[in-house]
Amino acid sequence: MPSAPPKYALIVAAGQGTRMRSAGSTQHTPKQFLWLGNKPVLQHSIDVFASTFTDIRFILVLPPSYPHFVNKLPSAEPKQFKGYEYPPSYFNVVSKLPAIYAGYHFAFVPGGETRFQSVKNGIQYVQEADAIVFVHDAARPLLTGELIERCYAAALEHGVAIPAVPATESLRGIAADGTNHPIDRQSVRYIQTPQTFRAALLFEAFQQDFQPTFTDEATVVEKAGHRIQLVEGDPTNIKLTYPHDMKIAEVLLRQRTQPSPRRL
Repeated sequence: MPSAPPKYALIVAAGQGTRMRSAGSTQHTPKQFLWLGNKPVLQHSIDVFASTFTDIRFILVLPPSYPHFVNKLPSAEPKQFKGYEYPPSYFNVVSKLPAIYAGYHFAFVPGGETRFQSVKNGIQYVQEADAIVFVHDAARPLLTGELIERCYAAALEHGVAIPAVPATESLRGIAADGTNHPIDRQSVRYIQTPQTFRAALLFEAFQQDFQPTFTDEATVVEKAGHRIQLVEGDPTNIKLTYPHDMKIAEVLLRQRTQPSPRRL
């Protein structure tokens, strides 16, 4: 029986959360480091991946304005980078992760100006072409082990697995001249993460130059000539974008049966 391929959780946590702030939040900390329940948003995703696969390796793509996050411990005072003020707790979140998840390998990578560049930076730390790579948004803390396993199984079979959920609202498209028209929602799916791939496909696809149409990894891989395989997503796997999303996530977390939490 062939051995299982190596597994990587490439968690994209490089955003500044500008929509979260501009929508009324007074927080200076990026949303992936805000507290949700009893731990930071980022840590929820790490918990689920670690609980699902004991042999998974983590690649965390962090804000590029956070230099030397491996070599320097947090100081007692907030630090300034590119006009943003990050409190010491922001640094504590990252510096403590390897100790909390002893036995799991962590790589910390600076993000780029675009998601494309951030993921490209991250996949440089994947060593094996046959590995399975889960590319996941840190701002989706409510993923489940069942979703990860569905993506893993489909990626083993097809090389690609993209979680998606049906559209539930009426949709209209906007034409170049400003007119609008209805779109059949049965033909539309909302795309989620973890977008899951054989590493060889990512290595090939990310040799392309960036294009504005590259909104996620699926569009990059598809442009390289590969078919995209959709799998059943999870409606509760929401993305935290605006302040009210944090309140929804808190309610959903309370409705779940939580394992014994790891605390920072």
